[in-house]
Amino acid sequence: MGQIPNDPNHDRNHDSGAVATLSPSRPGARRRWVPLAVLLVGTSLIVLDFFVVNVALPSIQRDLHASASGVEWVVAGYGLAFAVLLNAAGRISDRIGRRRLFAAGVALFVVASAACGAAPTTAVLIGARVVQGGAAALISPTVLALIGVLYPGPDRPRAISAYGMVMGVAAAAGQLIGGGLVTADIGHLGWRTIFLVNVPVGLLGLALVHRYVPESRAQDPARVDRAGLVLATLSLTALLLPLIQGRELDWPAWSLVSLALFPALVGLAYRQQRSARDRGGSPLLDPSLLADRSLRAGLLGQLVFWCTQASSYLILALYLQQGRGLTALRAGLVFTVLTAAYLAVSVRAPALTLRFGHAVVAAGALTEATGAGLLAVTVAVIGTAGPTLALAPGLILVGVGQGLCITPLTTTVLRHADRLQAGAVSGALSTMQQVGNSIGVAVTGLVFFPALASGYAAAFRYGLAEIAALLVVVAALARTLPERR
Repeated sequence: MGQIPNDPNHDRNHDSGAVATLSPSRPGARRRWVPLAVLLVGTSLIVLDFFVVNVALPSIQRDLHASASGVEWVVAGYGLAFAVLLNAAGRISDRIGRRRLFAAGVALFVVASAACGAAPTTAVLIGARVVQGGAAALISPTVLALIGVLYPGPDRPRAISAYGMVMGVAAAAGQLIGGGLVTADIGHLGWRTIFLVNVPVGLLGLALVHRYVPESRAQDPARVDRAGLVLATLSLTALLLPLIQGRELDWPAWSLVSLALFPALVGLAYRQQRSARDRGGSPLLDPSLLADRSLRAGLLGQLVFWCTQASSYLILALYLQQGRGLTALRAGLVFTVLTAAYLAVSVRAPALTLRFGHAVVAAGALTEATGAGLLAVTVAVIGTAGPTLALAPGLILVGVGQGLCITPLTTTVLRHADRLQAGAVSGALSTMQQVGNSIGVAVTGLVFFPALASGYAAAFRYGLAEIAALLVVVAALARTLPERR
């Protein structure tokens, strides 16, 4: 649903033997949870921003006269910047200070949110969303690293539980909050309030962070792989730009050239990462992870699974509001059926994973695929005019499937990684999540938007069929994940 929680026990610098230093001293017993509350403000910004946007997309499209590709970039641009900067941000925070980078990330997120709320055109909104994604990448790893430093021993599971609870509540409430804000039309601002609400929340976090969160940094931080960062950005842009823009422009020559360059850029990036590792450097993605069959399957499974997530929210929002004519608030209520099922199942997912291992991931992917198929069949019957309640069974199955996949997929892959690999694997899994969200929106858009000529119901069915097929691939990949140990 939101950003997956990595285990702070396995941050890269800790695994390499570096010791994080903390200054000033740890707060007293009564105040020891105050820093966590401040950090969770940053977490809530990231998760809420992902979910409130879903129900606002149709309003954004109408108000700014955005094209289909413009709507896709509002989602994909955020994920692209998040994915590219995520690993680099963790290393920067180890070097300059985690609190400092967290504060910088929140400040940048506030500025970008204000720019989103004031955006006069689609291009300005997309640019501001890219900056938001970059700011989210600065916040996410620093929150987890600071939790790992501030809460050792028995306090750590409690802190991580609070972190997970905030993510879950924000995910469940996000669609409803977004729908309520858009429908309320406060100050006649409409969808703009979903971004502007981040400003006071972020400013509150900034006011508290320097007072309550102590600074920490690694003694021997890894260097930022600048060449890898540039190649990763070029590779993803070479893929996403033609996939999103090429269809609308009737596939001009530059889009085909860009797609042809993508494999070459990926190959160049792989060689650069391997060279960095051989020289004793710190590549963004350690190529040795791909040598292990189970880890390779796990990372690919993570990528394919997240190709189905943001894209499914996008087409569901468009079907509900543009196709069925629901208000943003009513669409948000429909989304909560899915998120409630996810939360109910995700509570039990860790115990199920310990008992059944990768079978839980396979079952979850197939359950979600079944839910997508049931939704497609339901929409074929009710079209855009039948009872909205008929969608509930399919949405519940989708939510159950997500609950059985998101955390179990991460923990199953991490369980296979040894102590020295765990930090790298955790970072790679987070990166695959954001890359998958961006690619998924682009690929599903190639199916959904051309089918709009036959109506929103038909386009939604085709999009669901593509998503269900990808989930079957995830289930197949899950069979090659490590057994429970």
